[in-house]
Amino acid sequence: MSTIDFDGVSHAFGERMVLRDIRLSLTEQRIGIVGANGSGKSTLVRLINGLIRPDTGTVSVGGLDVARNAKAVRRQVGFIFTNPDNQIVMPTVAEDVAFTLRRRGLTPLEITTRTQAALERFGLDQHADHPAHRLSGGQKQLLALAAVLVAEPEIVVADEPTTLLDARNARRITELLLGLSQQVIVVTHQLDLLAAFDRVIVMEDGRVVADNAPDAALGAYRELLA
Repeated sequence: MSTIDFDGVSHAFGERMVLRDIRLSLTEQRIGIVGANGSGKSTLVRLINGLIRPDTGTVSVGGLDVARNAKAVRRQVGFIFTNPDNQIVMPTVAEDVAFTLRRRGLTPLEITTRTQAALERFGLDQHADHPAHRLSGGQKQLLALAAVLVAEPEIVVADEPTTLLDARNARRITELLLGLSQQVIVVTHQLDLLAAFDRVIVMEDGRVVADNAPDAALGAYRELLA
């Protein structure tokens, strides 16, 4: 697994401090991040591929400083948003998956082959020519996964990927994430989905307040909520 390091990272939006002196080294394959709304968890994961830059401190992925090497890091880190509509950029399902590969120096045949394989992997091959924005919520999140994973990133970061889904689709997306060979970091409010993870980090008021195996970390989080 890649090593993701946060070294003295702080960040504010205006006068509101959202991260305070974060020091973490993420090496496990399955890492969950939980916390109340506004605790800083989404800001934390957006630092991993340079969607946000820290005000102080550094974030590195595989030894690369994200702020200085954002383009190289983004080739390693795939990011999945809460709302898949935010990352669907092309008219049809197949075009949206293929769009990810256009700047990778691949031949048209390679792009077509890899796109088809991704669509089949996520059960979207029958929708290849359908308008992407007319898919169901679950299908859109599958499309977001396909569009990210077709580029074969080393790390997949998912920011509340099941929040807008019903229970069945939430379980399906979680099972797909758990089945990936990549390092996976998931922000979620659905605590029951983290039982099979290797590590869970609890955020509160911009700080890490618990960092442990799922049972211990989630127990600390439930006490915090109480």
